Amino acid sequence: MPSGLAALLDDVATIAKIAASSVDDVAAAAGKASTKAAGVVIDDTAVTPQYVTGFTPDRELPIIWRIAKGSMVNKLVFILPAALLLSYFAPWAITPILMIGGAYLCFEGAEKVIEKFRDATDGEEETLAEEVAELTSADHEKNMVSGAVRTDFILSAEIMAIALKEVADSYPSIAMQAGALVIVAIGITLAVYGVVGFIVKMDDIGLHMAQRENGATKAFGRALVQGMPKLLAFLSVVGTAAMLWVGGQIIVHGFGLHPAAWFGLHEGALAWIVDAALSGVAGLAIGSAIVPLHHMWAHRKAA
Repeated sequence: MPSGLAALLDDVATIAKIAASSVDDVAAAAGKASTKAAGVVIDDTAVTPQYVTGFTPDRELPIIWRIAKGSMVNKLVFILPAALLLSYFAPWAITPILMIGGAYLCFEGAEKVIEKFRDATDGEEETLAEEVAELTSADHEKNMVSGAVRTDFILSAEIMAIALKEVADSYPSIAMQAGALVIVAIGITLAVYGVVGFIVKMDDIGLHMAQRENGATKAFGRALVQGMPKLLAFLSVVGTAAMLWVGGQIIVHGFGLHPAAWFGLHEGALAWIVDAALSGVAGLAIGSAIVPLHHMWAHRKAA
């Protein structure tokens, strides 16, 4: 009996070691995959704050929480199962689907650029009361959250596709791939929206610091309050640019083109800058072609 119990305990210990090794492998795979997707994660972080700008402070974190929940649903409920199924049964379909998503990002980015120019030349401005009424309306909040979740879906699909490619190259087991992608999805979502939440609340942090007695703390708090509008305006520009270069890059790379290589650049920061810049130009051109087609379709649907 004791020998049987000892053998059983040995078997349990062996199983535990195998399980621990598998967990370590999954964690390692998730870490490598997250590193490969870091560029798109940064773009995702830059894009999101513009959807929260203009809301009253008490609504900022609830809105970010709603977007974060939508992002988690995007990754775990829709993208992860679809990515695994496509990878197993129809790997050829992943690139065209991503390219369609890339076209949507190009459209979103180009529409924002066109709206900026239109606002600058219109000369018509809303009254302060009209702006406040729009920004505090439930419909406006719902539309902004929906828009953020749609954009997140495309960026999340790109992140998960990059992660899946990295994992699939090293680990053929679909269970390990799924485990690694779950870790990537949760970790990246928490990181992105944690940073976004910190960014949009920095002015409140600065206001709190500005009320302290300590001179240095007060000065730093005032600097934060004064600098936040400029930072958010900068992030809005970066977010729009990110939509264009990520969308353009998905489409350009989908066709097997690598713009940096045309200039003899294959690796390094300069290659990335050239590739991103030319992909952004391509994204703006593609998006600018889609915008009028979308408006024509929307007018015909409304008629």
